[in-house]
Amino acid sequence: MGKHVLLLGGGHAHLTLISKIGGLVQRGHRVTLVQPAEYHYYSGMGPGMLGGTYQPGDIRFASRTMVENQGGVFIRSQAVHIDGAADTVVLDSGEAITYDVLSCNVGSIVPTDLADPANESVFSVKPIENLATARELVISLCRTRAITAAIIGGGPSAVEIAGNLHQLGSRPGLHRPRIVLLAGKSLMKQAPPRVAAMVWRRLNSLAVEVVTGARADHVDQQVIVLTGGESLQADVIFLAIGVKPSPLFAQSGIGTASDGGLPVNEYLQSIEYPNIFGGGDCIHFTPRPLAKVGVYAVRQNKVLAHNIAAAVDGGRLIPFDPGGDYLLIYNLGNGRGVLAKWSVVLGGRLAFMIKNLIDRSFMRKFQGMAG
Repeated sequence: MGKHVLLLGGGHAHLTLISKIGGLVQRGHRVTLVQPAEYHYYSGMGPGMLGGTYQPGDIRFASRTMVENQGGVFIRSQAVHIDGAADTVVLDSGEAITYDVLSCNVGSIVPTDLADPANESVFSVKPIENLATARELVISLCRTRAITAAIIGGGPSAVEIAGNLHQLGSRPGLHRPRIVLLAGKSLMKQAPPRVAAMVWRRLNSLAVEVVTGARADHVDQQVIVLTGGESLQADVIFLAIGVKPSPLFAQSGIGTASDGGLPVNEYLQSIEYPNIFGGGDCIHFTPRPLAKVGVYAVRQNKVLAHNIAAAVDGGRLIPFDPGGDYLLIYNLGNGRGVLAKWSVVLGGRLAFMIKNLIDRSFMRKFQGMAG
């Protein structure tokens, strides 16, 4: 008798699994994807969309079409509770869905407690769709005057937003914005020193004001109040202060790791509930803590696809190997970037060209499934 496979989220770690829905359906199984929107945006190209290098259609997957073309079911909704003992997921619509095997790729969130969620001048860098809305606001404001755009955060997302804001503000007919990056203790503190130095030089060449040694305490309307009492007036504010796993598991009463992620074993299988699997930013890989970077979600693709199929077909699970060092590439706008792997650090146009080639190749691989 066929089983029901329920997928929460259509992100990086689920793409190969989604591409194989047709095979699962042919073998008599049912597959349902639950996602808040009909499209899933690729985070690695989000800053480039803000800067205008890419259009929204360039960086998104047509999740609904990909699923339905293969005989699966797509539900536009969001999971709010998982009952692992009853094999049931409750959606924000109130609907309860039972499953035989559940796979979670619900991602991460950027903490937004610095600002009122209703503040229309503040944009979290996740979900990525926010950057499309921010782009239109920046263009609208810069048509009439020079504005101040502030980024709260000092990591990769923050520096990519800063560089691509400069690119956006350099468009003909716009007043170039003042860009202030509130980096906290230091800029790119977790990056190799040579990479951090190269990023700093690039931002300096773009006249981005990098402020270190002070943290944002809260945002009041369009004013950022720092912990020392100083303040900064800004027309547009971006929150890029790191990510945390989705709160779904903690809110469901499922045991989580210290970071809030779902603890999984080497098979990407829940420690607490063996018929629950997960990948991407929402999990905590117990054999070895992993950074919250997209490369691991991409590497988990094939393992999750295999193990979900094995779970419903009675096959053998295979372990996930995170692999060694991965390529770091940052898009700093205007067709330039910074690349690092092993002892190689490269900046400029070639770095961005390599990133663009990799990203577009990844998108083509899965966008073609939408027909």
